Amino acid sequence: MGTRLTPKIAAIFATMNRSQHAATCVQALAKQTLPPNLVVVADNDSKDDTIAALHNLSDLPFSLVVHRMPQNLGNAGGIEEAMKIAFEMDIDAVWILDDDSWPRDNALEKLVIHGWRAEVVRHSLQLDPQTGLFTWPLPIYDDSGNWKLSWKSEDLPDQELCHSRAAWTGALISREIYQAVGRVLGELFIRGEDEEYPWRIGKSGFTFELVKTSILDHPGPQNLRHWKFRNWHFMLERGISDWKLYYKVRNMIWLKRQQTGFMKALLMTFAYLLTVSLMEKGRNRLHVLFHAARDGWNGKLGKWEHHV
Repeated sequence: MGTRLTPKIAAIFATMNRSQHAATCVQALAKQTLPPNLVVVADNDSKDDTIAALHNLSDLPFSLVVHRMPQNLGNAGGIEEAMKIAFEMDIDAVWILDDDSWPRDNALEKLVIHGWRAEVVRHSLQLDPQTGLFTWPLPIYDDSGNWKLSWKSEDLPDQELCHSRAAWTGALISREIYQAVGRVLGELFIRGEDEEYPWRIGKSGFTFELVKTSILDHPGPQNLRHWKFRNWHFMLERGISDWKLYYKVRNMIWLKRQQTGFMKALLMTFAYLLTVSLMEKGRNRLHVLFHAARDGWNGKLGKWEHHV
């Protein structure tokens, strides 16, 4: 491990049937004061004009690879493949984005201007452009080594670099970390890789660091509910589709079993049953929760058979 002044960076993201979002994200990367060396887009078998829209972009200050997936493998599968492609092309680090997380002009430069450290996951700050709040609450450590969830910029320490607990979108992950931690689990499909991979990074002894002035404009969830039980934070979006609810519940139950074992995974299962029942009165979601809990407990990952 060590430092490099100018790492070779690939920005990567997955997309599907969102040609305007994908093209806007690539254009935002082209405007960077320090553009990436490479951009890899994993297209999850789009049926719209995404491939053509990306290929029609010109005068880009980087190489653009648009990789068409053989089928829709979700964000996890797309990022797994895009990361593999990038590191096979002699890249030092990948910058993980969503197709609608658009970096401000100096976002990438701010991640490396303080000196490149391959053993630290530097990451951007995600802001919801409509509310000005964080896209997703950030787990930040204070001076005493305790962590708390931060929801807005005023909650952060008064310093440029903040010691954080985990990050996914906006994270700059080095080759060294990738080689130590391994691949992203594409089998999670969606709504799981963003928690499972950072957990493995931390478990392998690497740390996370927020760069406050590296900003992504990224819309946040519209109906997020948050409960806190002692030191346990439980969050769920209200009104999401059945398939999104399935992956969220399945993956979190599966992950909790890996992290803490039987009892806490069982508590999480009951928490999902209770909160979904309370939040969505009049809407029968028990069949979705049954499938999700069963598959999470049994370790059955991959694409849900009821997801068209």
